[in-house]
Amino acid sequence: MVHETSSRNRTQLYRLYVSAASPLSSRAIVNSRSFLERHLPGLHRLAVLDIAANVTQAKLDQIIASPTLVRLSPLPQRRFVGDMSDTERLRVSLGLQPVSGEP
Repeated sequence: MVHETSSRNRTQLYRLYVSAASPLSSRAIVNSRSFLERHLPGLHRLAVLDIAANVTQAKLDQIIASPTLVRLSPLPQRRFVGDMSDTERLRVSLGLQPVSGEP
């Protein structure tokens, strides 16, 4: 029997918590989308949640700062706080390999 790994099984799930009125959060949204598309093209799902509108979920995810990017799967969960502009630190924090042509 041949087992194929589907892209669905390799899809990484992320949740980005932001504060709607914050310029830092706006940058984090743009930077996160760009970063994930570069490092995981077609292999990620990103949900952007406003903390004020999703208090219960933020508490469940133990969010204490905004913006915070949480990798939900694969385990272990990983977190990164900030505007996601330090892409090398973000890449290492999330355990991702460099993209071809990057140091």
